[in-house]
Amino acid sequence: VQLQASGGGLVQAGGSLRLSCATVGGTFGRVAVGWFRQAPGKEREFVAGINWTGGVRSYGDSAKGRFAVSRDNDRSTVNLQMSSLEPDDTAVYYCAPDENYNTIVRRPTRIHSWGQGTQVTVSS
Repeated sequence: VQLQASGGGLVQAGGSLRLSCATVGGTFGRVAVGWFRQAPGKEREFVAGINWTGGVRSYGDSAKGRFAVSRDNDRSTVNLQMSSLEPDDTAVYYCAPDENYNTIVRRPTRIHSWGQGTQVTVSS
């Protein structure tokens, strides 16, 4: 399964954005999906993860209380609702799948399918 993120853009601090993740052909199947981000000069960071049923979710420290991940398996989409955005949230955001939810949350270096990300820029 290959995924592609969309919905990024330029937003002022305190604003909101909703990112979407969709398959590039095909459907999700029983895969967990994670959201990650990478800012210039920094390592890729875990943002949020959701298992294939949508019943288990995890968030990175920077996302807790501000971001919410959800999925619609009928439409093969996973969304990341981001609110109270800060300039430090500026990054390229990626979504990635894996059959194992724990890989998403604990061992993302094992993920082998990384699609095109979407740029989020938060101005102060």
